[in-house]
Amino acid sequence: MKTRHYLLLLMMLVGINAFAQKADTLTIVSYNIHHGNPPAKPDVIDLDAIANVIAAQQPDLVALQEVDVNIKRSGNINQAEYLAKKLGMYFYFAKAIDHDGGDYGVAVLSKFPIEEQNSLKFSRIEGRKAEDRVLATIAVKLKSGKKIKFSSTHLDHVKDEALRLIQISEIEQQARKEKKPFIVAGDFNAVPTSATIQLLDKTFSRTCTDCGFTIPVVTPNRTIDFIAFKQNKKISVLHHQVIQEHQASDHLPIAAKIVIK
Repeated sequence: MKTRHYLLLLMMLVGINAFAQKADTLTIVSYNIHHGNPPAKPDVIDLDAIANVIAAQQPDLVALQEVDVNIKRSGNINQAEYLAKKLGMYFYFAKAIDHDGGDYGVAVLSKFPIEEQNSLKFSRIEGRKAEDRVLATIAVKLKSGKKIKFSSTHLDHVKDEALRLIQISEIEQQARKEKKPFIVAGDFNAVPTSATIQLLDKTFSRTCTDCGFTIPVVTPNRTIDFIAFKQNKKISVLHHQVIQEHQASDHLPIAAKIVIK
């Protein structure tokens, strides 16, 4: 009888362990890095400060916005590559616009090798002057063997929401095509009560509901940076926080821990 009980207990433990191995716990960071320029030091580029903030979270995936690549103002270096090397991660940069002799846009960093990468340039409104915006997306395989899509974006910044609504719609179109878990993070330039975020919430679940303020960096008073995933019963949020780093950039970074079953 004791042997039977022992075998049953052993089978239960093996089953629990197998279930645990199928679940992936991911730490995700999103950070508008202001091209590595601390707001209090107009003529300084300090990417190491940015790297230290990110490293403290021990992230699996990072979404970066306002990234310079070979731009004069930031020393003609590839900021996405530099940060990836400092953090021991893989990277993908997506150009939004030409700027000052180089490229300016968004990037993703990943602890996992990048299996696919692509950039979506959002549609424009004819006759309206606006900076081009993009969605940078990668596909990675997690420890469990599951594949996911992860994106970084930086939406239009003007008061009129028309372009942001188009941009969110196009992100949602991308998400609806995907059977894999789809996560997007970035600077949405929209507060939770806006039409932009209300539209996002129709397809995505944010990692926060009562979200902490992320801008301005000194005495922040509004939330415009988010991490969200296409609605999926197999994804749950363990934790979301605004990282209280008030020096390295003009945004506060955010971090979330999620579980994908």
